[in-house]
Amino acid sequence: MRFISKLKDVRAGMGYLAIPLMLAIASPARGEFALIPMPREHAEDKVVSLTRGIALHCESTEADDRFAVDDLRDTLSARGVQLRPTGVAIDFVRAASTRGQQLLRSHQVQWNKEAMDREGYVIVPAGQGIAVIASSSAGLFYGAQSVKQLVDNTVRPAALHVMTIQDWPAMRVRGLSDDLSRGPVPTLEFMKKQIRTMAEYKMNLYSPYFEHTFQYSSNLLVAPTDAAITPAEARELVAYAAKFHVTIAPEQEAFGHLHNVLKWELYARLGETPHGQVLAPAEPGSIVLAKQMFSELAVIFPGPYLHLGADETEELGKGRTMADVQSRGLGPAYLDYVQRLATELKPLNRKLLFWGDIAMHSPELLLALPDDFKRSTIAVPWEYNSHPEGFARYIRPFRDAGMECWVSPGVNNWSRMYPNFAMALSNIQQFTAEGQADGCTGQMNTVWNDDGETLFNSNWYGILFGATAAWQQGPASIAVFDSAYGRVFQGDGSGKIVEAQRELMAAHTLLQENYKRSDASDSLFWVDPWSVDGQRLAPLLRPYLSELRLHAERAMVLVRQVRNQPRVREIDALDAIELGARRVDLMAYKFQLSDEIAAAYQAALAAQARGAEGRAEAAWALQSIDSTNGKLQDLRDGYTECREMYERGWRKSYRPYWLENNLARYDGAIELWLSRIDKMRAAQRQMTNDHTLPTASEMGIPAVEGAEAK
Repeated sequence: MRFISKLKDVRAGMGYLAIPLMLAIASPARGEFALIPMPREHAEDKVVSLTRGIALHCESTEADDRFAVDDLRDTLSARGVQLRPTGVAIDFVRAASTRGQQLLRSHQVQWNKEAMDREGYVIVPAGQGIAVIASSSAGLFYGAQSVKQLVDNTVRPAALHVMTIQDWPAMRVRGLSDDLSRGPVPTLEFMKKQIRTMAEYKMNLYSPYFEHTFQYSSNLLVAPTDAAITPAEARELVAYAAKFHVTIAPEQEAFGHLHNVLKWELYARLGETPHGQVLAPAEPGSIVLAKQMFSELAVIFPGPYLHLGADETEELGKGRTMADVQSRGLGPAYLDYVQRLATELKPLNRKLLFWGDIAMHSPELLLALPDDFKRSTIAVPWEYNSHPEGFARYIRPFRDAGMECWVSPGVNNWSRMYPNFAMALSNIQQFTAEGQADGCTGQMNTVWNDDGETLFNSNWYGILFGATAAWQQGPASIAVFDSAYGRVFQGDGSGKIVEAQRELMAAHTLLQENYKRSDASDSLFWVDPWSVDGQRLAPLLRPYLSELRLHAERAMVLVRQVRNQPRVREIDALDAIELGARRVDLMAYKFQLSDEIAAAYQAALAAQARGAEGRAEAAWALQSIDSTNGKLQDLRDGYTECREMYERGWRKSYRPYWLENNLARYDGAIELWLSRIDKMRAAQRQMTNDHTLPTASEMGIPAVEGAEAK
């Protein structure tokens, strides 16, 4: 099956390539090229073996252009590609230069200034190698990122795919909102890695999400000690990101989601409700607080955007604003505050982003907003599910009001043992494509850490597909993305990385379609199967436990097979897949063992009741529950193993802040099964000494209807 570019109806008017194109194969075989994102037009000329290495040449003296070439050199060198003066040449030239013009003419490429000047690039064959041509430093940088992928080091010797490519983004802004307030706070070094990786896949905006984790000089009490992002760190990150053509757009919640501010008595007077999470719009100090925070951010983050947040203000109208909301309605109370905030922040001369989930329900009020407000703001509607009927109700209220709009899908990583990419990819694909069709200028994919447990290295599959969907025109092909992902991101030419992702997606889907209540959520991982809640869940999960485990264990095997391949990279992301699979497996095994323990203990009670002749049988049944290889020990060991894997993963990305909260959950689970081991051993001693056993109820062991000893 071949991927077909949708070009025929626009090629003549837009000045696209005037040559026939070979089209990308959906499942590339070993040695065939794979790109993320796929370029608009591409034709493969030949594959050149790099036995002589590569020679990089840049005729430009501009610092940004030199940085792009140096970054490419560092990447190729790290991947084991030889850099030699006599190697296959890769040239970087500006489109307006004499050589750039000559190359474009000789390859019959027409440069479309309106579409391509800002970030577009062309790659053409040049001798045995290729030339990268662009009008801007950003375009040259993005061409260099494609070159990283055209050099295939999954084969030996490495090979260069000599291509003709003409490419530019479908959406001007291609970003990621990263939750830094629900537990994980990345180290500065990991944030730099995030920037580098996002830029490699042509993303150009990073939005750190703050509720209370930025260190403001005007409000020193709010940020947690030794955890917040400091102004010095932020300045360093801004300068670092600029080299990679990534703008940092900080989000500071300025309406809702401020419990970690309002819980302090110094700020309690600003709340809609006592120690709640929403600012009271009528309280003058609310605007003062927001203005203080954004004034500091504007100095530190010089980019064109500041993000006000202002989502999920459910408390509005339930406290001090109740009378106003009852008389005028929720929409006017909400939008009045957002407008006042925008007016106060106007001297900062920034575009102000705000989430669209509240305002979208008042389309008539959006139409009536002042033009000045509309010009100074960007609405960001968000939704994280798929909708067969489409996303018009999220986008159209803002489009119809004449407002700039970015769409915001999500990677569905929050409160899950591993991200639900089955849901995420469909959501990202559909929402982004409809945003493009409706004139949205940007996409801001989202990572949330609602229960504070998620590991960012689990998210790359969904983040890179988001980058693909925002850069490419129209609905991004999941199949084409899958065919490239393992090879491009992790150096896996076998396809096993994507197979592992699919196994975990299948586990999520199995639960969604049958269990109905949720997918592979963290709550299932932590629930005690002997508790009332656990026993309510057990019959709903029981039919699918074996299948869940098989999906998870196949994923673990695939990851371990990939580990054994040479030249595999992004090992931390491999670790995250394996941890996610291990957690899914342990969750299902926990419920299996709960049934088996109940059946074994029932068998022990029945055997013990037969007197001396049944004692050996009773002892054997109890030994299956509690021994060196007992079922209780399996559960203790499972949580211990996951704890060790989790802590290693956390420390590779995050600051120590919040880690102990999560490790305490593991410790609690381990202690729970240790206490049950001790209780079972006491029961075994009781049987030896008194020839009696406690009842199952006394042991806390749940009854399983129809359970039989095995």
